[in-house]
Amino acid sequence: MTQNSITRSWVASANGHSDFPLQNLPLGVFSLKGSAPRAGVAIGEHIFDLQVALEAGLFDGVARSAVEAMQGGQLNAFFELGREARVALRERLIELFSEGSTLRGNIEAQGAKLLPLAADCQMHLPARISDYTDFYVGIEHAQNVGKLFRPDNPLLPNYKHVPIGYHGRASTVRASGTDVRRPKGQTLPAGQTEPVFGPCARLDYELELGIWIGQGNEMGEPIAIGDAAEHIAGFCLLNDWSARDIQAWEYQPLGPFLSKSFITSVSPWVVTAEALEPFRTAQPARPEGDPQPLPYLLDKRDQDGGAFDIELEVLLRTETMREQNLPAHRLTLSNTRYMYWTVAQMVAHHSVNGCQLQAGDLFGSGTLSGPENGQFGSLLEITEGGKKPIELASGEVRKFLEDGDEIILRARCAREGFASIGFGECRGTVIAAR
Repeated sequence: MTQNSITRSWVASANGHSDFPLQNLPLGVFSLKGSAPRAGVAIGEHIFDLQVALEAGLFDGVARSAVEAMQGGQLNAFFELGREARVALRERLIELFSEGSTLRGNIEAQGAKLLPLAADCQMHLPARISDYTDFYVGIEHAQNVGKLFRPDNPLLPNYKHVPIGYHGRASTVRASGTDVRRPKGQTLPAGQTEPVFGPCARLDYELELGIWIGQGNEMGEPIAIGDAAEHIAGFCLLNDWSARDIQAWEYQPLGPFLSKSFITSVSPWVVTAEALEPFRTAQPARPEGDPQPLPYLLDKRDQDGGAFDIELEVLLRTETMREQNLPAHRLTLSNTRYMYWTVAQMVAHHSVNGCQLQAGDLFGSGTLSGPENGQFGSLLEITEGGKKPIELASGEVRKFLEDGDEIILRARCAREGFASIGFGECRGTVIAAR
């Protein structure tokens, strides 16, 4: 079922909803006060409780199997079922919630038991994350950061040949709304030769797209680039919080460690590949002189439609701004079109050596900055390493994040003739180090 064939919903708040219209139907895990986490679907201002719906007999066939796989408050087994299950569930949900649905009365009879308000619910991580990998495919970010340290040679020689990535810490990935405790670690003060230990002084955010892996592969069996898209279950927003001063001291020769592992925040809703279908676009052509990807990373179908047009936004609200009831300050407005490598290329490269991917694995795209001021996905870029502080309406200035600062990530897809869909928010507030 194509998006432009989907009509309005009888759930009034879904029609024109900025994030969760009928055309989206993202999946997540939620709980009500006193209840165990269970799977649900966001629609307008409500969450459709899939466990209650299953008990009410609203699913059969493949769609029923899809919902049964979500029992226990995690989506891993559902992700493993692949595209057929996602499509069957999506089509049934559209049938249930479209205007004129013959089952409207059955659902309304259950009331808040079946459609609680999202505001009354707590969101959780949608899946058990066995492994988390952070890539570095935002070329504008790579160039911006590279210029700070290597003005004449910002990109290292391998960047345009291989999707760069590193293995992050899965145990500290948290759902939106979890506080971000300022980390401690070793840093090397300017002009000194010996490190000191203490709280991070250069705390930063990183604007990223999160990718949830669906069906995995057997160890030793690479996923071909032409098949890679079939292994992607959905997408979210991801903030890979970074301690820049700790990172500067520790990253050579092996890369980030404590500077990244203290927390990674994700938006809790999984926006499926099917919901994003109208917003696929061709991967931008590589500039003249850039190398073509090696054959294992090159597929015509992926190049023609493997990228996405998703607008990305970052907002900052300080404690003082909240006290003065001032609106959040926009730091960034970027787009996923600035990815040098596609998601399918990341999957193909990750598995080409025989590495086993598993349902519920999480990828981060790396920071997605644009080429212009106002499009940078980190404070490191915006302030040029702290040299150009940001002035806020509250009279405050920021080089990096202070205690009490809240970072809010948002994402939205828009295209003429189609309903716009969003990802929900990914929020985190910095609290003092212990």
